[in-house]
Amino acid sequence: MSDVLTIASQCEVNAPESERKDLASVEKSLTKTYKKDIWSKFTKAIKDFEMIEEGDKVAVAISGGKDSLIMAKLFQELKKHKKMNFEVVYITMDPGYHPNVRKLHEDNCEFLQIPIQTYESRIFEVVGDIANKMPCYLCAKMRRGFLYTRAKELGCNKLALGHHYDDVIETVMLNILYAGSIRTMMPKLKASNFDGIELIRPMYYIREKDIIRWASFSGIWPLNCACMVAAKRTSNKRYEIKAMIEELKKSNPDVEKCIFSSVMNVDMEAILGWKIDGEKHSFLDEY
Repeated sequence: MSDVLTIASQCEVNAPESERKDLASVEKSLTKTYKKDIWSKFTKAIKDFEMIEEGDKVAVAISGGKDSLIMAKLFQELKKHKKMNFEVVYITMDPGYHPNVRKLHEDNCEFLQIPIQTYESRIFEVVGDIANKMPCYLCAKMRRGFLYTRAKELGCNKLALGHHYDDVIETVMLNILYAGSIRTMMPKLKASNFDGIELIRPMYYIREKDIIRWASFSGIWPLNCACMVAAKRTSNKRYEIKAMIEELKKSNPDVEKCIFSSVMNVDMEAILGWKIDGEKHSFLDEY
């Protein structure tokens, strides 16, 4: 694959650099043009799920994709408002990017004035060697461990990831249809292997379409996952779920809200079984 095609396949929103807005306009848009759809939902999730507290030090993980870039800018805006005293550091990992892709990522962060700290890893190489069948699962797991480690080294007690509303509902459907379980992507959780670190997802209420709108408005070229192992795969269950949800919306426009609400309104009197701390329970236990 040529360098041009490689970069094109690894970018999510195509917008020539000549169309970039000035940084002041990009930052202002978050609390003006996109206040209702982005800024308000960001602050609401933080408040609803008590994600940030006084004295926190948050490591904001920047992958280079549209989600993490906008999350970084939202954290910068949150700091400007000074409603609470907390620290933020912006960390990024190079898992084995093509040199031109890494430069694009660095250029985006420079334009957006995101002061990233970059760490090297060989995750793409390792994934390509041992996980051709399930590269995305292993890659995500290794990335998470790498980020937890760096966050802890930097003295952070929280790690922020850029998962959004659509990621949440797709995860619910993936677990139901392919794992036979009812699970969701939690807004926050304590790291099981890293004491003192909590993962938070402050983009929990934000729709992907609105993130795409902001990225297009800004005129940046966010990265996709940039993994050529995954790029060679012909199927992706998450894309199948996206297509299925779009089809369901034709007969039920509120289907996304229903999926999201389903894991917030679990009726335990109508559940056959559940797990707590890895231990299985049945409705028959107290029947």
